[in-house]
Amino acid sequence: MAGEPAESGTARAVSTVEVETALAVLPGPRSASSSESGAEADAAGGAGRFEEEWRRALELIAGSDEIDLVCHICPDGDALGSALAAGLALRGLGKRVRVSFGDDPQVIPESLSFLPGQELIVPAAAVPAAPALVLAFDAASEERLGLLRANAFAADALVVFDHHASNPGFGTVRLIDPAAPATAVLVDELLRRLRVPLDQSIAACLYTGIATDTGSFKYRATTPATHEMAGRMLATGIRQDLISRQLWDTTSFGYLKVLAGALERAAFEPEEAGGHGLVWTWVPYQDLALFGVTVEEIEGLIDVLRKPAEADVALVLKQDPDGTLRGSCRSRGAVDVAAVCARLGGGGHVYAAGFSAREAVEAVVERFRAALAGVAAAPGADSEGPGAR
Repeated sequence: MAGEPAESGTARAVSTVEVETALAVLPGPRSASSSESGAEADAAGGAGRFEEEWRRALELIAGSDEIDLVCHICPDGDALGSALAAGLALRGLGKRVRVSFGDDPQVIPESLSFLPGQELIVPAAAVPAAPALVLAFDAASEERLGLLRANAFAADALVVFDHHASNPGFGTVRLIDPAAPATAVLVDELLRRLRVPLDQSIAACLYTGIATDTGSFKYRATTPATHEMAGRMLATGIRQDLISRQLWDTTSFGYLKVLAGALERAAFEPEEAGGHGLVWTWVPYQDLALFGVTVEEIEGLIDVLRKPAEADVALVLKQDPDGTLRGSCRSRGAVDVAAVCARLGGGGHVYAAGFSAREAVEAVVERFRAALAGVAAAPGADSEGPGAR
């Protein structure tokens, strides 16, 4: 079962020798030496454990002819881009692959409609009840697998690729790196270890993943290595200008009307978040239905609401047809919103997180205020300026 160690199969598209050869050429420590300090040994031990997870993942992939790849519900660019990139690569290695996510109906945001590899996507109902091998992408918790949660945990093995610090560590093999700015970075590493060359289709998916989760390379998690990876994607000849236009600069007219209503309802509460300020709004489902707009289409609304300099924290509540409120939360740096959202049953990153609730809007906002009051400030970004590291 997926929560327990699983033995790899005997049929291998990539041999163990090839896997070990690939591991041998990687930079960095392989084991702790007797001359290392305690801190250095701990770091090396952590790196060694991560390498062991990579070894196990590669063996499982090598020993599986059929692989199911799943990402979190209501997928964003990193989730779907990562799953499709891995799916295209594994298909190129001769694997039979299915890509899916646990929503019914499945809705792919219009902003991601250009992603290559969507012919690999199947409905959640088409995923076997007990798959041989499941690879999960960008799911910060098992609940984020939605309808496919039971399938994933019934699998012989479940390999989790993720970069959320709030991930509790589920699955058989856990490739979770909170230092990575996007799950797409882990998929890029997977393809390197599998010796799969980049083509334009894979590159478009990976570029979308890192671009969306770094806010078009604006967020603090962006590193020189992030830009180096983006450069390798661009070197394949993908049109990043067209990708960016589709991701951020194309909406329906109805979205503008929904945005106008949301901004009209926006409230600014300077005393909240320990005096750092909160700005929040909500979008009723009636507005979406009236103007023919999907919940997925308004994911970018939070990036408009977070602009006021007077508020460190921004919150958008979006209502589903069944009344569920999906909260998207952002911080400028003074508040750890992952910790705030965790108190409401959600999670995410220090500066970007989310949660869901089935209550009236004011009740949810009141619980959010209480969670804000109970969370300490995030480590030190209060005094940071644009040039700070």
